[in-house]
Amino acid sequence: MIEFGHGTHTGLRRLRNEDSYYADASLGLFLVVDGMGGHQHGEVAAAMARDGVVAQVTAGQSLVDAIQRVNEALIARSSGQRVSRPMGTTIAAIRVSGRAYEAAWVGDSRIYRWADGTLDRLSHDHSIVEALVEAGEMTEAQAQQHPQRSVLTQALGITAPDQLHIGLARGHLSAGARLLLCTDGLTDEVADPRIGEIISRADIAAQECVDHLVLEALAGTGRDNITAILVRAAA
Repeated sequence: MIEFGHGTHTGLRRLRNEDSYYADASLGLFLVVDGMGGHQHGEVAAAMARDGVVAQVTAGQSLVDAIQRVNEALIARSSGQRVSRPMGTTIAAIRVSGRAYEAAWVGDSRIYRWADGTLDRLSHDHSIVEALVEAGEMTEAQAQQHPQRSVLTQALGITAPDQLHIGLARGHLSAGARLLLCTDGLTDEVADPRIGEIISRADIAAQECVDHLVLEALAGTGRDNITAILVRAAA
């Protein structure tokens, strides 16, 4: 019932890839994470978040509960080691069961849904510029060029547990619908209309769609790590 493609790339300007991802159709779990804090901080945070959510969901926890526990574990690790820089990461995750899906996110990694010729963004960036856009003080075009567009208001390992806001959306996948999870290395380089054009293609496999997305991002500045997963429901 589900076909998926996945990929990650260091980009053209970074020496290391602090993104990570997980894709398992049998579990119905798909997620991308974008670590922050530099080498041995961002990479570790991303890996901990990925492995922690997988372990928690496998054990029967909901996505929200799994993400909350991972946030607590990351904060505890940073506090215990007294690191000079906190280990933080974004997360965008979906759980698919039959035709139903649940999406959860923290930070500015995104989740899109394409269905019936329309691309919709399910997630909302937890960032300063997104808050300004929602308040009507900035347009989407201005936000895309704003120097603080990458400054987050929520991140795993950094936001206190009692202040963590986990975005949540639920829905059903119609025949041929797609769900895209990606880090900002893709969305900073490729505009939403172009993303929709690429993932809407029915003449190529989901993996080829992801490959095209990554190549499109690299054709821009490629200044950040790029990660994407495309989940496609059977027609």
